[in-house]
Amino acid sequence: MRRSRILLYSILLLIPVAVGTAAYARAAADTPGPQKSTSGWTLPPDAADTKSPLTVDDKVLAIGKKVFTDKCQKCHGQKGLGDGPDADPDHAEEMNLTNPKRAERNPDGVVFYKVMNGRRSPKMPAFKDELSKEQVWSVVAYAQSLRKK
Repeated sequence: MRRSRILLYSILLLIPVAVGTAAYARAAADTPGPQKSTSGWTLPPDAADTKSPLTVDDKVLAIGKKVFTDKCQKCHGQKGLGDGPDADPDHAEEMNLTNPKRAERNPDGVVFYKVMNGRRSPKMPAFKDELSKEQVWSVVAYAQSLRKK
């Protein structure tokens, strides 16, 4: 008789825990977070709609150019053509930041998260631990200015 009561109380205690865990798992699955794209980028669902908090002016472009020269030029090249000394020749077209055909796929917010998060293949280092958000937005503005009109 005592065993039956212990078993009954144990079951009654575990039911709310199981229900709570299931509800938490369902809510976590419904919450959108950063997602890996098929091309290896980690982008939040709203990346394409994310706008820079900076007003692009000569000062922002100068900061962006300095960051680009220090961090990006060795792969993307001086003019953003994807022809830097460390560029991957197998992905030169993708590394070319001046191609206007890529503009639609790469609005400012998408470029921001690509710079922040990087990817493994083809290799693009993540700069979230090296650059401030302001520096990343500045380099985004500079890189977007390299695009052929």
